[in-house]
Amino acid sequence: MFLDLTQNTQHNVYSYLVGGISPRPIAWVSTLSKEGVANIAPYSFFTVASCNPPVLSVTQVNPRDKANKDTLLNLQATNNCVVNIVSEELVEKMNQSCANYPHNVSEFEAANIETIASTHVTSPGAAAAKVRYECTLRDVIQISDEPGGGKVMLLNVVGIYIDDNVLVNGYIDPTRLNSVGKMGGDYFSSTKDKFVLKRPQL
Repeated sequence: MFLDLTQNTQHNVYSYLVGGISPRPIAWVSTLSKEGVANIAPYSFFTVASCNPPVLSVTQVNPRDKANKDTLLNLQATNNCVVNIVSEELVEKMNQSCANYPHNVSEFEAANIETIASTHVTSPGAAAAKVRYECTLRDVIQISDEPGGGKVMLLNVVGIYIDDNVLVNGYIDPTRLNSVGKMGGDYFSSTKDKFVLKRPQL
């Protein structure tokens, strides 16, 4: 099968994008609304955009029923957030937090997720997350405002919390972190299994 998107732009390519580009790390983004309601929601269109300066990239896929999700609305109102990394033991609560709650409902409370105060930002973090990136909003790049279109949130990292139990010789051990990834459909992956492949030396 070959989908020629230059000839037919009406193809529903979502399943082919998320099914083929897999697994994807999950940014569990916590924010605080201007009314003081704490929000947390998972995003799998997520990666490191830059190391110097440290910048993360999280993309909102626009919902059908509104222009923006609570995360982006809160980010634009307060200019900060926390990106919590999802370890396997947090998967159930992470999944519960992605339900379509009303704007004035805190996913932290609805999914019984314990909060923790941040050091440099007003948004709380997920207390059980082994790695948390405190961020300020750098920019929002709008690719499309249509349903299914993307808005890229670029986030300046201003502080990083790392649980000492996931560190080995000062570095994060992926087996101890045991973060999960999003695949196509309802599938997720874990990082319990790993292998080492050293870069070739020329």
